[in-house]
Amino acid sequence: MSTFKYNRLDKDNAAALLVDHQTGLFSLVRDFGAADFKNNVLALASTVKFFGLPTILTTSFEQGPNGPIMPELKEKFPDAPYIPRPGQINAWDNEDFVKAVAQTGRKQLIIAGIVTDVCVAFCALSAIEAGYDVFVVTDASGTFDETCRYAAWERMSRAGIQLVNWFSVACELHRDWRNDVTGLGNLLAGYIPDYKNLMTSYAVKQ
Repeated sequence: MSTFKYNRLDKDNAAALLVDHQTGLFSLVRDFGAADFKNNVLALASTVKFFGLPTILTTSFEQGPNGPIMPELKEKFPDAPYIPRPGQINAWDNEDFVKAVAQTGRKQLIIAGIVTDVCVAFCALSAIEAGYDVFVVTDASGTFDETCRYAAWERMSRAGIQLVNWFSVACELHRDWRNDVTGLGNLLAGYIPDYKNLMTSYAVKQ
């Protein structure tokens, strides 16, 4: 008999951490095309907003070459906790960030950021050590190349971190199409062109 337990995302127990999606760091991402990567980041952001998840934004050394946070994220979450770290590379080394995470009261953390093998991996590993269930969104996290990406994925998965993509996050949080067909469908259609065709076909049938 299997001892595996499916630990699925729960919209009532999950929070999102968007780590170092900064304009300077964005230029380092080479394992995804720039347009696709930005689309994925904004798709994840729209997903967590759709489900009303507590969301925390953080940057590292934004006065330096890392640059400011992507303006679209600040616009999407104007009231979210925003932690501009003065220099800590690992967000978990910043006391204000850790407090903000704890204040969400959530035990599942959905994490994405730049770069995958540093800002994302360090935060994710620290969070799982602190007792959280961690889900890293692979297609909303980017790094220098595929070698760095796969090494980071291996390191995190061995520690018990679940590797997901933004589409699977949306579907796992939603659980059942009957909860809101049009709402989720339109969200997906906004970021997946082929899904827009599907929703157009669905609307014609109604």
